[in-house]
Amino acid sequence: MKQIRWHGRGGNGAFTAARLLGVAASVFEGKSAQAFPSFGPERRGAPVLGFTRIADKTITDHSQVYECDCVIVLDETLCDVTNVAAGLKPDGVLVINTRKTADEAARHIGFEDPSRIVVLDATDIALELLGNPIVNTIMLGAAVGATEMVSMESVEKAIDDVMGRNLREKNKKAARAAYDKVKEAVMQ
Repeated sequence: MKQIRWHGRGGNGAFTAARLLGVAASVFEGKSAQAFPSFGPERRGAPVLGFTRIADKTITDHSQVYECDCVIVLDETLCDVTNVAAGLKPDGVLVINTRKTADEAARHIGFEDPSRIVVLDATDIALELLGNPIVNTIMLGAAVGATEMVSMESVEKAIDDVMGRNLREKNKKAARAAYDKVKEAVMQ
């Protein structure tokens, strides 16, 4: 079973991204999936967590995700207020929206292995392709590029299935741009 934790702030779409990943895995790849949020005081800008589980068989665990195969951080300021790498498995991947290099991000959060960190300036991509700083689909594309937990084609189908008609094309384009950028970086 793959377990994913999403760190975001209220209003920037962490749970939507968790749900899109679950739809991609379950509806379009025939796997079992769960996607669920964890909120504190529900207000825009407050830290929020989202979770996704993906498995080849029925998932019976309904608890919070504590050991992660992948952690995705939509807002790098969360690295200053919580240990985003907590519970990351020894072979897990940390994907952070930042302008920092992986080495700089690792030093900033006290993480020993920068080779397991994928960094991407998702905010810049969001402003360019979406016209606003909402990075959820971009970080989903980056995470899929880094982990191959589902195919990018399934993510695009999930976006078509879940998002409103006026949001679909630009979000697919943004997610694909992040996916391609991460794949290109991994190939180097």
